[in-house]
Amino acid sequence: MNKYIITMKRRSDMNLGSETEVIEFKKSSSELKEGIISLSSMLNKHGEATLYFGIKNDGTVMGQEIGDNTLRNISQGIANHIKPQIIPTISVILMDHKNIIKVEARGNEVPYSAYGKYYVRSADEDRELSPNQLKSYISNSSYKDRITEIRSNRNDLTFKQLKLYYVERGLNISEDSFEKNLGLLTEDGSYNLMAELLADKNDISIKTVTFKGRDKNTVIRRNEYGFKSLVTAMDQVLNYVESLNDTKVELGAHQREEEKLFDLPPFKEAWQNACLHTKWEQLNPPTVYIYSDRLEIVSTGGLPAGLSKEEFFRGISRPVNNKLQKIFGQLGFVEQTGHGVPLIISNYGKQAFEISDNFIVATIPFNHAFSEKTRIPKIEELNRSQKKIVELIGDDPHSTLNDLSRNSSFSVAYVRKILDVLRSKKIVERIGSNKTGYWQINVF
Repeated sequence: MNKYIITMKRRSDMNLGSETEVIEFKKSSSELKEGIISLSSMLNKHGEATLYFGIKNDGTVMGQEIGDNTLRNISQGIANHIKPQIIPTISVILMDHKNIIKVEARGNEVPYSAYGKYYVRSADEDRELSPNQLKSYISNSSYKDRITEIRSNRNDLTFKQLKLYYVERGLNISEDSFEKNLGLLTEDGSYNLMAELLADKNDISIKTVTFKGRDKNTVIRRNEYGFKSLVTAMDQVLNYVESLNDTKVELGAHQREEEKLFDLPPFKEAWQNACLHTKWEQLNPPTVYIYSDRLEIVSTGGLPAGLSKEEFFRGISRPVNNKLQKIFGQLGFVEQTGHGVPLIISNYGKQAFEISDNFIVATIPFNHAFSEKTRIPKIEELNRSQKKIVELIGDDPHSTLNDLSRNSSFSVAYVRKILDVLRSKKIVERIGSNKTGYWQINVF
């Protein structure tokens, strides 16, 4: 059920002006269905919408009667009849001693339907799309780079890591136009979400998680690779997983047979595609799960709009993040041939993919049993103080010595001694400098 917020604001305005492509007026909540249709059409056109109840079409304030269930009915109506579901902000405004209900919504998962139909805003009208118009609209919408349109919450971004990747590949960069050329800026010159993804520092966590056995009941290891440029994090995950790819040796009567734990090229394709095609605007990064019998690569967002499962299996590519794909292509991470999915299917069949509306899971099975016994110390072997420090690092990988001392009530000298032991056992390791780096845990 959607949440709603009640706020009281006093305004002296007698008229709110005219309806626009992102503003709709309704006389009262008795026009809830029409209001919900307007919300969906405005979201489809601009990704944002504001709906008022208690306002005439010409902007004149009428007031809205508010009963015990008025706000709840509006919230539930929106939740039940707009798909994909949105979570609006619903507030009460007091204007000229009259109650007005204001509904604000944002969303990037176009197209949105209302009561099973699709609408798009044109001036102050909601126009229903025909099947052919909808197909065309979906096709056009899928090529919009949402991550380049959404403004970053940070304005202190730098791109040293990304620039180094370009230089290492012999590609020329211009310091003056680098950000503009790569599409890291919105139309008003602010950094966008793609810029935040590729920046040296960000707030995006990218993890690998290792489980004991074939399910998620017991976590034995969690590695953090995020909070840095996506290209760096993506490479670090790939390098880590590659380090797990041990060779099993069997000695027969006349020959020596070697077998890798898993086939690396399919994993590499699946992982890089997950980083590229994830719907990053949902701020839910891809993850690698490691079980005793398989790897799972999970990406968010499902299939791109307008792409069927059969087209996906045939390797037909419909970019979710077009400009990010261009950058990945320049750096040699991905190709335009779309052979990644067919490669995985040729090795493991279509059952290697689990596809839902919100996720795609690619499974890479192991060629033989996987054991972490020689690779991961048992946490039961640690004493209480060591476990405490590991736990604090797990809560905040960027913890400093002073942070760990303060949160554990241990002296700085004692924390340093504990860390020396943990590092010698390879239970934790420091990634980067003491000032700007972070801790990585090799047991959890």
